[in-house]
Amino acid sequence: MPLVDSLLTLGSQLDSMEASYYTNLTGFWRGDIEFHNLTSNSTDPWQPLAHDLISSANLTNATELSDRLGSWNWSASNKVAISVGDKLVWSKPHLTNVSKDIAVIHGKIDLTDPGSSDELRIDFDGIHFLSNGSIYALAASSGYRYRPDLRYAPSLVPEHRLNETAQVIEVEEYSRIAKNKEKLEAGTLDLDQDDDDNPKTRCTFDFFGQVDPSLVPQFQLEELEEEIDSPTGISTVKQPPLLMNGLLISKDCGMMYKLKDIRGLKSQSLYRKITTYAGISAIVNAILLLLLTRQMSRSHSAVGLARVSRYPFLAQSLIDAVSFVGHLTLAILADGRPSLAVLAPAGLSCILFVREAQYSVLIGQIQAPEDAETPLPRPPSPQPTPPPVPPTSDHEHEADNNDTHSETAPLIQPTPPATTTQAPAPPPPQTPQEQGFLRFLFNHIRTDPSARLWTIMSFFLIVVFRVVVILSLPLLFVGCLYAFMWFPQIHRAVRRGRTSGMSAEYLIGATLCRLYFLLYFMACPKNILDVEPRRWVYLVALFMGLQVAILLLQDLFGPSFFLPRRMVKTTGYDYHPPMPLPDPEAPEQSLGDCAICMDAIEVDPTLRQRPDDEKGVGVGVGGLWAQAGARKSYSLAPCHHLFHTACLERWLAIKNICPQCRRPLPPL
Repeated sequence: MPLVDSLLTLGSQLDSMEASYYTNLTGFWRGDIEFHNLTSNSTDPWQPLAHDLISSANLTNATELSDRLGSWNWSASNKVAISVGDKLVWSKPHLTNVSKDIAVIHGKIDLTDPGSSDELRIDFDGIHFLSNGSIYALAASSGYRYRPDLRYAPSLVPEHRLNETAQVIEVEEYSRIAKNKEKLEAGTLDLDQDDDDNPKTRCTFDFFGQVDPSLVPQFQLEELEEEIDSPTGISTVKQPPLLMNGLLISKDCGMMYKLKDIRGLKSQSLYRKITTYAGISAIVNAILLLLLTRQMSRSHSAVGLARVSRYPFLAQSLIDAVSFVGHLTLAILADGRPSLAVLAPAGLSCILFVREAQYSVLIGQIQAPEDAETPLPRPPSPQPTPPPVPPTSDHEHEADNNDTHSETAPLIQPTPPATTTQAPAPPPPQTPQEQGFLRFLFNHIRTDPSARLWTIMSFFLIVVFRVVVILSLPLLFVGCLYAFMWFPQIHRAVRRGRTSGMSAEYLIGATLCRLYFLLYFMACPKNILDVEPRRWVYLVALFMGLQVAILLLQDLFGPSFFLPRRMVKTTGYDYHPPMPLPDPEAPEQSLGDCAICMDAIEVDPTLRQRPDDEKGVGVGVGGLWAQAGARKSYSLAPCHHLFHTACLERWLAIKNICPQCRRPLPPL
């Protein structure tokens, strides 16, 4: 205790009319910790007291000390998370002789290694004095065979409170025995709790904590705590911060952690916070679903689907997959009424994931023929050469001339001798081989784009369940998805020379809704998961806003307005190539008949070039159509079938294949 008293002030009594302590510490605490090696020769004023403490411990055997320390990197830990359960044992009516100033406290202390994102969990069990906010507890690593035994807690408390502490512990031990008997009779008691043969550490600890006083009278703080536990709607004093300082000392391992101003959040307050977040998240996801539905209805045709990129929707489906798994995990961890509220955004995220994945598959199917090469027509097969006619004599030639002048003589040509060709033997019939289910499934996934995409999405969803606990990987992955969400749409608009086809309503609304989740978890320091803020999230938000601005400006100034002319290269198929004009003296001035409406495609005389054109592109009768205006009345498909542009637009709004030869067509 000399070392503890030199570092921490325990047992301060307050004037109940001016200040008070929280009596129920049940909740979740987070903060910073500071590691100290008690065996070092530092200049700290408390170092001699530390040497006196560890002098009785066997720390000279380096092998034994290394075995107790284990594999955990003690000096790297700088964050702590504590879950606390605080219970009063005098609440039962027959326990009249038990002190009302003592509560049994237990919970778990989680130390975090920032280098590996690994955690060390330490269980603790001890005593909480309500009147002075002091905590005395025993602690040991989870899975270690020497678990904290509450019966030894009186050895830590002040001597004048030893007897009343022992009475409280006795009542608590009998209560735990009774609960175990009930579980044993019901068959729910786990009797196979094996200790970990290789725990991360074998160090044991003593935990000392002191709650910071709040400048609120005791009766007002009690009223506030009662309202938090059982809300009635009455007006109470503003909730003061819940802070605590503490020490975690290991005598047998010669080390100590200082807990500096760790902040607590009471369980009911956390559950209310989770419920509020769940409601707002459900509204945001519902707005996203509405925006997606409206966008899908706007671009439901083949022409509309050809203008949008599939990758923004694929990225959003992956984000919603992570959101679904994260909300589902949060619902399991909440384990109570808040879990039902969190299921609402989880369900909406799942619906968004499915709808966006289906939409991206549909876009991929429509855009698949864009890069498909049109097969060239097969050359005609060579015809067999007829055999030579045998020469005739002069008499026969003269007779033929006479026959020619005769009106009744028929024209008779010699019949070539029949050539016998041996037909190739038909191939032997092949018996169909029975195909196993796995081979059939593999071939189906390999040949069907939809099945291949759904397999990848399902695999990703399974992997997300595994890695969502490791926050560093999902946050970095989701951050990249957010940062480049609209970039594929910008690239497609520039590459195809057409605007995006996404409405401003969808672009702005979806971006704002997505940024709500990103900024809440990665910029707000008081989010429900206590994720540490990342500064780079503001760059991601700025980059997303810049992409939305470019997409909106593309609709006004053209897809390539921000690029130099030498960098613009449109790879879309040109449906309006220069066409040779018909003879101006021909009775029908048309390029041919439209394969859809069967009407003639007439020539616009204003588009005919003069032979004496200044640029010299006119070539008289065989001149080319002028390139005036972006829209032409004709459209020539890659398969060389000619249509009216209006007819082909109406056709491509239904199907993206040629109406005559059924070959795939690129977007118009």
